[in-house]
Amino acid sequence: MAIGDRIVLNGAGLGETRHGGWAQHAVVPSGSLVVLPEAIEDSFAAAIGTAGFTAMLSVLALERFVAPGAGPVLVTGASGGVGTVAIALLAARGYEVTASTGRSTNEASLRRLGATEVVDRGALSEPGKPMQRAAWAGAVDSVGGATLANVLAGTRWGGAVTACGLAQDSALPTTVLPFILRAVSLLGINSVDAPSELRHRAWERLATDLDPALLAGVTRTVTPEQAIEIGAEVVAGRVHGRTVVDVRG
Repeated sequence: MAIGDRIVLNGAGLGETRHGGWAQHAVVPSGSLVVLPEAIEDSFAAAIGTAGFTAMLSVLALERFVAPGAGPVLVTGASGGVGTVAIALLAARGYEVTASTGRSTNEASLRRLGATEVVDRGALSEPGKPMQRAAWAGAVDSVGGATLANVLAGTRWGGAVTACGLAQDSALPTTVLPFILRAVSLLGINSVDAPSELRHRAWERLATDLDPALLAGVTRTVTPEQAIEIGAEVVAGRVHGRTVVDVRG
């Protein structure tokens, strides 16, 4: 890494234990920095952001257990930042993707990203039986709570589910049955503390697997002044895709 390199930082405590969000300059730990692949332009990297990076980590983990063609892969929270990027990444690798969302108005957009089926999140968000019809070869979940419990209960033998978020709940009201009767694997995804080698591998794959045009279709750019208002929309669950804050004003 040298002066003049284009770099990106995801997690590493930025915005949590370390100041620097929306700043034009910041002091950060060098071990968490990644030199951007040449194929990724600055605006594309900003649109990917930590959510897209987390989606890539989820796909890297999932593909160790589930191959394309094994059956449907479910993406929960499909309208959000992790979900939209995960759909595009999985579809690019040949997976059959089902998107779960509470916003039916986003169906056309989710299908453009690569989803072959879109289902209402209401079918998964309420407490369900500990074992259900085996529907999914795998899943990428950013929701947690009863949704994750139902996804695990409906995953096929030998399948895997990645967990990276708690949009619904941090609790996991499930049983050991999916694990001991169907050999389902629950894979934790932590983008904050990901080691350097994994960070580099994820960004190299983002450079080859993610279509910039697809991401641009679900990305908007706002000013720092607008970001406050947009933040409230994010918390309320009304934002689809990615939002880039242009800190240059």
